Amino acid sequence: MLELRHFSKVYKGGKKAVDDFSLTVEAGDIYGFIGHNGAGKSTTIKAIVGVLDFEEGEILVDGHSVQKSPMECKKLIAYIPDNPDLYDHLTGIQYLNFIADIFEVDRSEREERIGKFAQEFQITGALGNLISSYSHGMKQKLALISAFIHTPKLLLLDEPFVGLDPEASLALKSTMHEICKEGSAIFFSTHVLDVAEKLCNKIAIIKEGRLVEAGEMEALTRNRSLEELYMEVEEHEK
Repeated sequence: MLELRHFSKVYKGGKKAVDDFSLTVEAGDIYGFIGHNGAGKSTTIKAIVGVLDFEEGEILVDGHSVQKSPMECKKLIAYIPDNPDLYDHLTGIQYLNFIADIFEVDRSEREERIGKFAQEFQITGALGNLISSYSHGMKQKLALISAFIHTPKLLLLDEPFVGLDPEASLALKSTMHEICKEGSAIFFSTHVLDVAEKLCNKIAIIKEGRLVEAGEMEALTRNRSLEELYMEVEEHEK
């Protein structure tokens, strides 16, 4: 579903934010992307979704190049950044209908999905309110619903659990499992290692722009926790 082949991103001044990064995310994967601040997680995700251009390597979404066929890739993707930038002058329901229009979701399907996810994320009563009146957590919930509304084949999330209350976190985990069982894939960054350990079937650890560990959660952790693995990798890389 997602393949990065020798991807590198160089910023002005020659700083290499990501260096020769190769990774494959398959349909059904919940793939955790782990690393310290500035390690290259957000840069990688932004390159996948087309926010950042890059000069080296190749990124494919369901076989389509994000550089050569960007529109084909965007039709398959949903992306939620760490701080979603929504349209404050719209109401919640107007925003969801706007996203549904972009992805050509028909009326009956969008109504069913909006009703289902709004109830799960406990936001139904606020959909008629302006987004400008929403708290950070409410905006995060609305952004997540907008990502699920067109049943993306690949969902990319940057720190999705930040700002969510416990009920919303449980709803998000349940929905992630649900859509992956239906054949989609999820690639998400997180600092919350215990959540990643329980939720993900695969993980990747990035340090200073380089991929240092990747694979099946069970095989990588064995008789240790993900936190212990991460600290071992950090110590070894030093």
